[in-house]
Amino acid sequence: MRILLDTNAYSALMRGHAGVADRVRGAEEVVVSAVVAGELMLGFRSGGRFEKNLAELTRFLGNPLVTFLPVGLMTARRFAEVGAGLRARGRPIPTNDIWIAAHAMECGAELLSFDDHFGAVDGLLWTRLPSG
Repeated sequence: MRILLDTNAYSALMRGHAGVADRVRGAEEVVVSAVVAGELMLGFRSGGRFEKNLAELTRFLGNPLVTFLPVGLMTARRFAEVGAGLRARGRPIPTNDIWIAAHAMECGAELLSFDDHFGAVDGLLWTRLPSG
């Protein structure tokens, strides 16, 4: 199974969350969206451990089972489709999360997140991670 980690799932993994770690260990491939990487780096800049966190992310991305997924025109098209669908149903979600959902759908990955609002995205293979 191919999985895409939401920003909060990556953060939980780095904090030792057993459920996320189990899912990552069981995956054939872990995908990291450029949008997730950007959110992480913004968070790193807001904290006091930028260099340490960036080095940890760089090591993670260097793992042969991890694929970095850049944003391309197909992602943009899917973003527009997902966003318009959510808007038409009156179910908006944060803009970056539309990008992340679009990326997961584009690459055929299961999205792992702690956020409930991904359940509003039609056609998204999504698992809400349990807290703890």
